[in-house]
Amino acid sequence: MAVDESKRTLLSYWWVLPVVGTAGAFGYMANYARRVTYDKSAPGPPNYQPGPRQAIARLGDFKGPYSFREFLYRKTPCLVMELPAPTPTSVTVGGRHFAAYSRLCTHLGCQVNPVEDTEVLALTYSYRADHPMLGCPCHFSVFDPQQQGQSVFGKALFPLARVQLRAEGDTLYAHGLEPDPRVGKDS
Repeated sequence: MAVDESKRTLLSYWWVLPVVGTAGAFGYMANYARRVTYDKSAPGPPNYQPGPRQAIARLGDFKGPYSFREFLYRKTPCLVMELPAPTPTSVTVGGRHFAAYSRLCTHLGCQVNPVEDTEVLALTYSYRADHPMLGCPCHFSVFDPQQQGQSVFGKALFPLARVQLRAEGDTLYAHGLEPDPRVGKDS
């Protein structure tokens, strides 16, 4: 009985399929890990779109660094947070620093929440930090309020939209909002 040599040759290369498949899977995972960790857009200069003047919080509402208040501005859920140090877009009043951000995650638009416990941040979001962050519960992106809302981990590639703040007396006012950074970009 004669064996067809072409079939034997073909069968001798079947091992290539699982090896190529495995190498491709590891390559995809490495590229994904690089993308969610390093391919983040940094916040640029503010691009506020002027809006109505709206009182959003009183200075007495804040109990110290990383305390926050939620508000709605131009139908966008937002939050204002007291920070321990100034940022380029924060407002300083009497030695206290405040910044405000849209709560819409720049991945798919879920609402981000302050994550005050850094152990919860590490366990739930797989991100270790030494201060509270803003986290998206949908796909676990993490944003740093001390870095102007920059996405520091997760699927979100763009920073949170910033809210323009002004202080008048003991009240913080919103005066403008940046457009959603995802608009017109591949997110």
